[in-house]
Amino acid sequence: MRQLLSLLSCCLALPALASEGTRIQVTGEIIDTWCYYSGVMGPPDAVRGSGHHTCALWCSAGGIPVGLLAEDGTVYMVLKIGQDAQSAGGDTQLTLAAHTVTADGMLYERDGQNYIIVNDVVEDADITLRTHEDYGVVPPFAVPEDAR
Repeated sequence: MRQLLSLLSCCLALPALASEGTRIQVTGEIIDTWCYYSGVMGPPDAVRGSGHHTCALWCSAGGIPVGLLAEDGTVYMVLKIGQDAQSAGGDTQLTLAAHTVTADGMLYERDGQNYIIVNDVVEDADITLRTHEDYGVVPPFAVPEDAR
């Protein structure tokens, strides 16, 4: 009986494991977070749209978490999309890489980072930033001046 009371008192003293989320609807581009944050492929503008689509596919397939870059510049780390339990590198992200979407979901904030669990992709506008049409295969700002 003592052990049960001790266990119950321990469990009752635990803080809440997760904060309450806020329902949001946000529009933005599904991005490759590794290249966006690390700068390994150039500045953030170089790792967006059709010019970075193939790399985003490889990163997502390799398990790199995807993000949702909102129109206001806020980045939301995507924890899950719909019923896809393998959101970090699942099929859902492969079909949405570099697409501009409107997502409806739950926002969670912790330590200055925004996380979203997407319940539904309300709209998928496909790839709207068509850097290939403007710049060729590699955007010129990603190519050193002396190589142009």
